Formats: sequence, structure tokens, C-alpha cells
Amino acid sequence: MQLLEDLFLAYYQARKNKRNTINQLRFEVNLEQQIFSLCDDLLNESYDISPSICFIVNVPVKREIFAADFRDRVVHHLLFNYINPVFELAFIDDSYSCRKEKGTQYGIKRVDSFIRECSENYTKDCYILKLDIQGYFMNIDKNILQESINNLLKTKAIYYSDKKEPDWDMVSRLLRQVIMHDSTVNCKIRGKPADWDGLPHSKSLFYSPKDVGLPIGNLTSQLFSNVYLNDFDHYMKETLKLKYYGRYVDDFVAIHPSKDYLIEVKRKVNDFLTERLHLCLHPRKMYLQHYAKGISFLGAYIKPNRIYVNNRTKRKFFLAVRETDKLLSNENVNRALLDSIQASLNSYLGIIRHYNTYKLRRKILLSGRHRFFRYGFLSNKMRKYQVTKKQICDLDPSRIDIDLGKK
Repeated sequence: MQLLEDLFLAYYQARKNKRNTINQLRFEVNLEQQIFSLCDDLLNESYDISPSICFIVNVPVKREIFAADFRDRVVHHLLFNYINPVFELAFIDDSYSCRKEKGTQYGIKRVDSFIRECSENYTKDCYILKLDIQGYFMNIDKNILQESINNLLKTKAIYYSDKKEPDWDMVSRLLRQVIMHDSTVNCKIRGKPADWDGLPHSKSLFYSPKDVGLPIGNLTSQLFSNVYLNDFDHYMKETLKLKYYGRYVDDFVAIHPSKDYLIEVKRKVNDFLTERLHLCLHPRKMYLQHYAKGISFLGAYIKPNRIYVNNRTKRKFFLAVRETDKLLSNENVNRALLDSIQASLNSYLGIIRHYNTYKLRRKILLSGRHRFFRYGFLSNKMRKYQVTKKQICDLDPSRIDIDLGKK
């Protein structure tokens, strides 16, 4: 049966980066039974969404997260696999979030190329307008979203003309069920009530009106956030004729030779969002400047001929290095801890190595005798940290890598 094959594929996708969670392990213990049971529930229209786990995260900013049960995550991936290829045909190229071969690095490079092209290689004036939607996920109108999805799915025959189609009645039923589900009902709270202190009501689903707001943390929410602003993207590109425009979730940038035109764009954007999507611009996150002053976008600071990592990422990298020293101050150092430290350091190095950060890496990694040098070394011009099987005691940082002194 095709649905069974699709469910197994969705399971393997859902378990990525979730392999050691309790929910995933519980599901995996009786994997075949779980998949067959889920398949029956979908076919018999008896599938029900389980309670979510709600908690607060403080990094990079304070947010309320609703984590779906692993069984529901499998269904989210199933839906994503069915409908995302159809939506991809309608999305503009410069929508960067939750899309294959796009993402933050792609978005940063695109905006950098927009500035270069609009200014004719920095020889003419152009201006950058950067805007942000206030409380985006918490203000998505589910009825408008459902209508947008239905309109996009009318073109599904284009993608599935030579492919086996899913059961669209089941897909439509699941979509409505997932969209209209109220994650706050019967959710399990992880943490203390005090964790919510300081979180504005506009950023909490517990204070959203009926049929308004999507939970942050679900794969479907990420996809739906692109769908919800798809008409807006086409309005920016086709009606306002903005050749240089890009969006990542609710952050978007427009670049144009005329500052006055961008001021008019801001007014029209606000009208469109308010009237059509029941959204509003964040009053404190509006940026309109000459390109020479640079722009902060997706964790990078873009200036003519160079891209820097932003201060928040620098600070987090510094704190991560300091935290590894604290963890390694304990005499009970095991391989699991070292693997965790290696993954943490390399995650930051993997981000910042895309920018002009050689001096920054050298300053943070070689300032003092960090304890992680006892268990591994830096390679590839400080772009990677590698744990060695043999413990390295009191290693002199100047001997870390033969290429260390070269840029």
C-alpha cells in the first residue's frame, strides 16, 4: 500500500535529530505496529492529534514553543511530502525559509548580490528597506491560511501529472485538522509558570483569539508561514515591481535606487498586511538606510565587498567556548561529553567560517589554554575541531595545525 510506504518515509525523516528522544524511542520500540496503527487511523478517519508539550526557550530570543508528539510529527512530514512540491511551484525564488537548497546562507548571499547589482557594483546610490512583522506566528488567521492552501492545491495536477497522487480527501481532512487544532488545549507544560514572565501576550498562543495563531516548533507551521505570505511575496515582486526583494519567514528586505519609493513601499506594505492578512509591521523594527551603512540580516552584517558575522553570534560563540572549559574542568571526562563538545564547537565554526572571521576565530580559540586542546585539535585553518582517541595533555596552541598561521 502506498500510504504505508509514505508513512515509513515520513518516520525516517521525522526521527532525524530526534533519535534519542523518549517519544521517538517509544515509537521505535514497536515501529511496525505504530506505523500500521497510524495508517489504519488515517484511513478510518479516526486519527486524533495528541497533546503537545509547551515550554519556553530564551535563545536567541524568548519564545513559546509547542512540541508535537512524535506520532504527530510523522503525520506532519507525511503532509509536507504531499503538498510542499505543489507549493514550491508557486513560491517565488527569494523566499528562503524551510526550503531545499535555500536557507540563511542562500538568503544572505542573495541580498549581498542585490545590493551589488542595484548599486552597479557600489558606484551608484541605492537604499535598503528592512521590515519585520509583529508577532507573526501568533497572528496568522487560520481561515485565511486554509483558503490560501486550498487555492494553491488547485494546481496540484501540474506536479502530479506523471506521478502517483495521494488520497486528496485524506490530505484535505488532515490539513484542516492540523491547521485548526488548538495546541493550548490539554498541552503539557514543561517548566515553571515563572518561565513565561517577560513574554508579551502577543507572543503567546494562550492569549491568541480563536482560530488565530500557529505553534512555533512544528514542520507544518514553517511551511504554512510561507504559504500565508505567498500572495504578499507576489504583490511585492509583481505589483510593486521590486526586482530586489527577499524574505525569510517574517523578515523581508527590499532594495531600490529611490529612497522615496521605498518610503511609499512601506506604506503600501502596511496597508496590504493589515487589510489582506490581518498582520501589522513591527513599529520598532523598521530600517531604511543607504547601502554603504550596511544591513544586519539573518545573523550576518552585509557591507560593501564584505560580510561579517553579527555580534550576537560572536557572543554565543565566545560563551560556548567558555562553557566547554567548565564542562572539562570535571575529572570525569568521557567520550560522549567530548563528542558533544566537538559537535557544539563545529556547529559554530560551520556558521562563522562563511564570513570574514579568521581573526575572530583566532582571538577566541587561542586566547588562553583552553581545556579542549587536551582532547583534540583544530584543523583546516581553524574551521573544524576534531577529538582524538589519544588524550593530548597541555598542548601548545601554536602547534595545533600546521596551516594555522595561514589565512
